[in-house]
Amino acid sequence: MAVEGGFVAAELPPTPAVVTDRWPAQAHLVERYGRWLVGPGVERGLIGPREAPRLWDRHLLNSVAIEELLPMGSRLVDVGTGAGLPGLALACVRPDLRVDLVESLQRRVTFLDEVVADLGLADRVQVVRGRAEEIATRRVVGGTAFVTARAVAPLDRLAQWTYALLASGGELLAIKGDNAARELTEHAATLARLGFTSRNVVECGHGITDPPVRVIRLRKR
Repeated sequence: MAVEGGFVAAELPPTPAVVTDRWPAQAHLVERYGRWLVGPGVERGLIGPREAPRLWDRHLLNSVAIEELLPMGSRLVDVGTGAGLPGLALACVRPDLRVDLVESLQRRVTFLDEVVADLGLADRVQVVRGRAEEIATRRVVGGTAFVTARAVAPLDRLAQWTYALLASGGELLAIKGDNAARELTEHAATLARLGFTSRNVVECGHGITDPPVRVIRLRKR
């Protein structure tokens, strides 16, 4: 069993060709991050052991698929980031992004700090301990153009927690599954009351992942 950088690397599935084709200069970063996930990430309970064989399709490609929604030089705040998905995966493939990873559990924060340092991303990736609803009040992060979230909370609660993090005109990008449109309809009144004036579901990652990723896109007034 191969060991690299102090962690087990043997269980990482082969890198999909789309990664090396689309992001040739950054593929090594995504691969190294993947080894962290299937090594210490599994050992510390951040990723389930059954997720390792499907790490690329279910987690990494699912995360980086939304990079097409982020203009060059964007700053984003990834709330409830857990093991760093999607924020850290996006930072790996997009060297132009500035990313704040918001996580409340210390063991996850410790993991993220270690990974960010190992990948050499500390100059543009910051790990912030706290809950999304607390960060804006503490002014740790401030207004940002984009907030991302993946499997964090129902849409109404997620929107309430993140609204204050967004600058005027900023967007919440919530990665959702097959029920994205239904969830958007169910919470339309709450979203309008909060001040999200543009609300729609978009599909990302055609040619990267099949099926494409459904993202609820909300724009702050």
